[in-house]
Amino acid sequence: MILRLIVMFWVLSAPVTNVPVEDGRLVMFWNLENFFDFTDGEAGESDKDFSASGKRRWTKGRFYSKCRLVAKGMFSIGDMFGRMPDVVGVCEVENREVLSRLVSGTSLQRVGYGIVHRESCDRRGIDVALLYRKDVFDVLSVSVKHPENEGISMKTRDILCVTLQDKETQSIVHYLVNHHPSKFSGKGSETSRVAVMQSLEQVCDSLSTVSSSPVIAMGDFNDTPDGNQFSIIAHSLENKSIDLFKKGEGTIRYKGKWDLIDMFMVSPSISPFTRMEIVRIPYLMEWDNVHPGYRPLRTYSGPRYLGGVSDHCPIVLEICQ
Repeated sequence: MILRLIVMFWVLSAPVTNVPVEDGRLVMFWNLENFFDFTDGEAGESDKDFSASGKRRWTKGRFYSKCRLVAKGMFSIGDMFGRMPDVVGVCEVENREVLSRLVSGTSLQRVGYGIVHRESCDRRGIDVALLYRKDVFDVLSVSVKHPENEGISMKTRDILCVTLQDKETQSIVHYLVNHHPSKFSGKGSETSRVAVMQSLEQVCDSLSTVSSSPVIAMGDFNDTPDGNQFSIIAHSLENKSIDLFKKGEGTIRYKGKWDLIDMFMVSPSISPFTRMEIVRIPYLMEWDNVHPGYRPLRTYSGPRYLGGVSDHCPIVLEICQ
């Protein structure tokens, strides 16, 4: 009981260390874990499971409950950091319609987020996407990189590249949203992550030949910062998660251990003006009775509905102007 009270105090008190960024910009990334709509579009087994008649009994009510929790979480982050996230990268979303309902059918509608989404060829039918505040940014360009392994297109998520121009400062930044292959995807998963990281490096190289504007890459990289594949990108981008990783912090908790797999990597030119934080939102955490400590509150644990958002904590990148 004493241990639980100590950990609860840590979880509840963590946000007060955040530094407000009213005069800068705030970038956020969140793996929304199986954020499907509630209809079966016959796009695969996962789509079927996450429907009203599927194994998960994913009803309209449960879907909108998750939408409201995601919106509430984003407003909580706005309160912690002094402004709503200006740019939000997300992954594990089924389609654009899910995001439309999120930004238009919840309290987020008063913020005015635009949506950038492209369908990928992922086996599970999940994609990455970017939300941006339309009052803060203009979209200059959108493209995707289809990862390849030895010239063969991979059945995984695309790398989404969105170039935004700040309406106030006129500065331009390239935002790259990633969701790399999981360690649990079977034999050869490390080879797959290396191949996708090589694709990310190719994107950075291409951008550097046509633009001097900085890059902010964000995502679920499905490996910790000490993974071998991160050396591929190290000369192009600086990993902002390294110090947090060294402190033993993480974004997911597996068998009682925190792992840091969600991260930001930025161009060296802006790195001194940026700081990454992991956000633990108290009402989106639950107590783990098996491995004592708090963990992110998921929507489901196996087939059991829990009513949370994700097994990942959101992360933010503060940009000082």
